Amino acid sequence: MSARPKSEDFLELVERARRGRLKVYLGFAAGVGKTYRMLEEAHALKARGVDVVLAFIETHDREETQRLTAGLETVPRKSHEYRGMRVEEMDLDAVLARNPQVAVVDEVAHSNVPVAKNRKRYQDVLALLEAGINVICAFNIQHLESVAGVVERVTKVSVRERVPDGFLAQADQVVNLDLAVEDLQERLRAGKIYKADKVAAALEAFFKADNLATLRELSLREVAESLDRSFRARNRSAGDLAQATPTQERMGARVMVCLSSSPPRATALMLRGSRLAGRLNTSWFVVYVETPEEAPDRIDSQAQRFLLANIDKARELGAEVIRLRSRRPVDAILDFAGAHGVGHIIVGRTHVPLWRRLLHRSVMHELVDAAVGFDLHIASLEDEEPGA
Repeated sequence: MSARPKSEDFLELVERARRGRLKVYLGFAAGVGKTYRMLEEAHALKARGVDVVLAFIETHDREETQRLTAGLETVPRKSHEYRGMRVEEMDLDAVLARNPQVAVVDEVAHSNVPVAKNRKRYQDVLALLEAGINVICAFNIQHLESVAGVVERVTKVSVRERVPDGFLAQADQVVNLDLAVEDLQERLRAGKIYKADKVAAALEAFFKADNLATLRELSLREVAESLDRSFRARNRSAGDLAQATPTQERMGARVMVCLSSSPPRATALMLRGSRLAGRLNTSWFVVYVETPEEAPDRIDSQAQRFLLANIDKARELGAEVIRLRSRRPVDAILDFAGAHGVGHIIVGRTHVPLWRRLLHRSVMHELVDAAVGFDLHIASLEDEEPGA
């Protein structure tokens, strides 16, 4: 018996939807075929009577991809004037007004021009989903927030356009566009990805075999974790948690990241929390305990700015931010964790000289002794850049 086409699988989700359903094509580099596959699926859905439109497609002048746009309705882009230039973006209002069953959106990690309604294209996608429009979209693994730092260290290429892990966690389907590294390099040499004058430089930089192998591994691992999240979610909806073992119960427990007023590597710490919560398919908190010494009128303005920036970043990553007030941070942390179903507590490693530790123990060291019944994760962030 032949397997059902992927378009039919997604169509079943579409027909059951109230809030829009999300399907993500995830690649490990440019040229693996994300846009091509989305267009193929759009044609298949249209053939089955689904009202599908191209909300935003970037063909990069690739002839094979360009041909596939024929016969599909395209919502015209919106032109913005910015700093004396005309910039075209996806017209979110036009797509909402058109109200198709399915919208196809390319390059989700893109940053919109500042005068656009949303700062990032993934936020446009979320608006479509909230309106009940189903979305098929695509981006590459290096743009996922929690792995962008790893990619940058491996490839030496700065990844500025990022998608929060919480966005991918909302996907109803994640499809990995896999391709052998050698085949992708051959596509590059054949001029199917970049123009001829850019090929040699690409092969010496981002498209080196080792870089592509690392990116491919990250992409495969992310899709495997997505499938695992979906499997556990289906089990929960079927009531299987009533039969759960203690280990399975721990898998569903919430995650909490402990944040100080101005940690040098707060983003890296929160990314650990985001990634763990994604693996466990659970919600997560970022908790900051304000002691009397750290009241807003007592900490300096720079520390206050750092704290507010970290809180904004936590919300962007999908965390619920909690500010507690207590003279005893560890007691406040554990009381909150116990009351809110937290099973995993993440704290950054603090390096305090022994003589100072004897006089005043850090929150990390107190948690090691006091966090009975919780999984305590002590994150070593020495390899992360300060401010990361």
